[in-house]
Amino acid sequence: MQEASFTNLVKTIIWIIAFYYIFKFLAQIFLPVLVKKAVEKAGENFQKQQQQQYSQDTWQKTRNSSNDEIIIDTTNAKKSRETKKVGDYVDYEEID
Repeated sequence: MQEASFTNLVKTIIWIIAFYYIFKFLAQIFLPVLVKKAVEKAGENFQKQQQQQYSQDTWQKTRNSSNDEIIIDTTNAKKSRETKKVGDYVDYEEID
């Protein structure tokens, strides 16, 4: 059975500090690379979505122009809000 000693405590603290600085050093090296790749991937996904949206819009415009129909998209129109009446307002007086 091992007993706790001052030298083992000092060794443990030195190991913790060493791991902290090693991790900090490696993070400074690799973290910018990982963030750059994530940003590039997000940019590529955004461009793909924009190209798909553009191709859908142009396809719908060519389809609609051949039929000479006008279609109004009302999915984004604002809907009137209903105000919910939760209850009546009750005025009260403080009793001393």
